[in-house]
Amino acid sequence: MAVAKRVSDEPAFVLHSYDWSESSLILEVFCRQQGRTALVAKGAKKPSSNFRPVLLPLQPLLVTYTLTGDGHADIHTLKGAEWVGGHVMPTGDALLSGMYLNELLLRLLARADPHPALFDAYAGVVRVLASEHGDALEAVLRSFELLLLREIGLLPGLDVQTMTFDPLESNARYTLVPEGGLRAASAADRAGLTGSQWQALQRGLDDVASYTATLRACAPVATELKPQLRALLQYHCGSPTLRTRQLMIDLQAL
Repeated sequence: MAVAKRVSDEPAFVLHSYDWSESSLILEVFCRQQGRTALVAKGAKKPSSNFRPVLLPLQPLLVTYTLTGDGHADIHTLKGAEWVGGHVMPTGDALLSGMYLNELLLRLLARADPHPALFDAYAGVVRVLASEHGDALEAVLRSFELLLLREIGLLPGLDVQTMTFDPLESNARYTLVPEGGLRAASAADRAGLTGSQWQALQRGLDDVASYTATLRACAPVATELKPQLRALLQYHCGSPTLRTRQLMIDLQAL
């Protein structure tokens, strides 16, 4: 009799969950070594289930699961989940921001495609979201968006003009657009950055400690980066508008 293969004590975060039956859930989780993975948590909705207080988004977990069949099936079976601890659940704008990042990962990451460096950056972002450092929220989000786009090959080099490979002039302004990459800003492009600012972002991405280096580079330009990165992300996510993004827009309109 074949023994089911098992993945044990894998660092993970729950990105999303939905009902599978009256008592069970399907989970989309982001694992450090296994990438985005779908798991069935049998009996997780029962009041007596040990899973109920643990399987929450934006909480660091260690999960154990068995691989279905030859390991290439879409959904595997969750056997254990342990809360690692370290911080509480984010609230308010930080919670919405965390759900926005989760939706980006669900839309843009393929299953079973590991991104350990991106996982570590995500864990760092979640720690900030759960802290009282609200003033760092915009820079943290922009840095993760850049790291995500670069990790999955959707971010052009930020130290040259994309279409011509011409070097950037330090004091000239450039803008990042979905179909053209980095190009000289027009008079109407209010969100452009100088060549030296784009080059600083590229150095941050190339740094060994890319998360902290990119975060430092994003801090002074987070406001200008926001519309450019949001347009690029929406372009690659396709229609419709990100649900969390639409929720933020609706709340701001109240």
